[in-house]
Amino acid sequence: VQLQASGGGLVQAGGSLRLSCEVSGNIFRVNTMGWYRQPPGKQRELAALISSSGFTNYADSVKGRFTISRDDAEKRIYLQMDSLKPEDTAVYYCAASRRIYTSSANFYELWGQGTLVTVSS
Repeated sequence: VQLQASGGGLVQAGGSLRLSCEVSGNIFRVNTMGWYRQPPGKQRELAALISSSGFTNYADSVKGRFTISRDDAEKRIYLQMDSLKPEDTAVYYCAASRRIYTSSANFYELWGQGTLVTVSS
């Protein structure tokens, strides 16, 4: 199974972007999927995750602005990002875990290559 993230770019504060992560291979080997992000000079952090049953969890900093979703038929997960702020600037990574539910990056076995999101003020 491999992950390919896309959809990043430059956007003004208040704007929106939609990230996409394509899963190649058997998505049914994957349970929880997540979007992590790494701001410049900072550690990687969880932005949002979604379990195979559709349970979602968000970082407090993105609640109400970001929406994660998955389409197992299309083998994709998405991150709709609205009301973007300059502090959302980061490289965003999609990740996949065989665990039923996990929010720990240590338990995500697969990682995409990252896509850069830059939010200008």
